[in-house]
Amino acid sequence: MFVRIKKVKNNSYLQIVENRREGKAVKQRVLITLGNAEEFITSGKLDSLARSFLKYTQAVKVVDAHKEGSIIAHGTKSLGPALVFERLWKELGIPAAVDSLAKTKRFRFSVERAIFLTVLHRLFASGSDRAAESWKKGYAISGTEALEFQHLYRSINPLGERIKQDLSSLQEVVVEFDD
Repeated sequence: MFVRIKKVKNNSYLQIVENRREGKAVKQRVLITLGNAEEFITSGKLDSLARSFLKYTQAVKVVDAHKEGSIIAHGTKSLGPALVFERLWKELGIPAAVDSLAKTKRFRFSVERAIFLTVLHRLFASGSDRAAESWKKGYAISGTEALEFQHLYRSINPLGERIKQDLSSLQEVVVEFDD
């Protein structure tokens, strides 16, 4: 179900509509037309109706209880940075690349998650790996809850070793080219 505004000539009407499937087609059925949309919205009747619907949902009960002060948040965590960059991180294939570089060693922590945390920290705040460890406490970043400073510090080693290998291979090619 959803609410829509239906325009008829010069008037706009607020309607509650439901979708239902009939075979392969989706049909819409107007359950009720509430009246002139502008009047309904400006008079506050829409707010009142929405509040009356929302009082039957669990999420709104929690928000209302928080507003009333009957429940108190003991802490908050930011979701945005990890949500945005996690998707980009995965679309670029970085987790698979990091995991393939780290697979030669047996780590007891996720190297990929440690590097993700380090990169995310550097995007949003400057500082060292030690600063990243304390910074993460204010953010919801999946898979980083158990990471410690030593994990962040040691996670770059597999990448560093691979870069050294690649550089020495490149130097060999340059030397052969010069000869």
